[in-house]
Amino acid sequence: MRKRGLGLLLSGCILLSCLTACGGGGGSSSSQGSASLPEEPSVSVIAPVPEPEPEPEPVVYPYTNPLTGEGLEEDIGARRPIAIMLNNLEKALPQLGVSQADVIYEIVAEGGITRMMALFQDVEGVGDLGSVRSARDYYVSLANGHDAIYVHAGGSDQAYISIKNWGVTAIDFVNGPYGNMCWRDQDRRKNAGLEHSLLTSSEKLLEQMPSRFRQEHEEGFQVGWTFSEEAPAGGQAAGTLTVPFSSYKTGYFTYDADQGGYLIRQHINGHDRDYVDGNTDQDVVVSNVLVLYTDISAVKGDTAGRQSVRTTGSGEGLLLRDGQLYPITWERESRSDRLSFLDGSGQPIPLAVGHSYINIVSRSADVTWS
Repeated sequence: MRKRGLGLLLSGCILLSCLTACGGGGGSSSSQGSASLPEEPSVSVIAPVPEPEPEPEPVVYPYTNPLTGEGLEEDIGARRPIAIMLNNLEKALPQLGVSQADVIYEIVAEGGITRMMALFQDVEGVGDLGSVRSARDYYVSLANGHDAIYVHAGGSDQAYISIKNWGVTAIDFVNGPYGNMCWRDQDRRKNAGLEHSLLTSSEKLLEQMPSRFRQEHEEGFQVGWTFSEEAPAGGQAAGTLTVPFSSYKTGYFTYDADQGGYLIRQHINGHDRDYVDGNTDQDVVVSNVLVLYTDISAVKGDTAGRQSVRTTGSGEGLLLRDGQLYPITWERESRSDRLSFLDGSGQPIPLAVGHSYINIVSRSADVTWS
């Protein structure tokens, strides 16, 4: 039995040796050069390519703001805008509510100071506004052209005559029965003076607007301004614009590509100041800067040095949008018309969608850009 068992063991060893030599049990070839079995081809696993995210569909609004070209869910085009006279003396800064104005007009007044008129197609939600200052007839003319409700605090003799003769809807916080629509800010009154402290608000204006005032434009009224997302051809690069009004005030506009608009600084009364909204302490940014050249002269016989400013007819001008400058012509047939802005071929030049800042200066003003 032992011999037989040994024989079986030897036989098994011989068989195992033969199998090993043939490569049946090992992964390496023998020293005798026996051929190894071919390796199985490796299989590369390719990850599926994710489908690209679809581009979001552009939002198409049914209506637009006629002063900015911005899309709206609600039709506000028939509303009469509100035009508010703003103080621009250094001690009266910062102004309140200006970052939400659809259009800001700036023109020189007596003594080289400037006043501004902020125009709101929809004033709801703006908050505090001011400080409110007195009227001038050329601002009355511009407000009349927009069929606006004109808000001011006092005014020149010429302004009062214009308001009466032209039938302008006006809210006068000094000589009118509108004391509940405004108040004196006590901090401004203490530190800046009584005349620089008068404020109002969007809430007060809307809640207490006299019912006798017409709230909507008459049928057929059109602002007539055109807007486009794309800048027109033919512009020249201009990142900065300098607009000198007088020795008291110079405006600076610098294009900020990140914000897609123009930041504003004022050299006012010998000091450089960022133009900010006192409601938010944020910079005011506008999409369009316009310069309109016209005839400006002192009113004859006016001891206060008030100015006469031509706001009708036509003249040369400049439009800055998207970092580009375009020579333009402005036209306005009468004080009941809006301003028109035309390109070199006499066609309406499109403004950029957004807010506009309109500087009206003397034809001799040394406006520069780079």
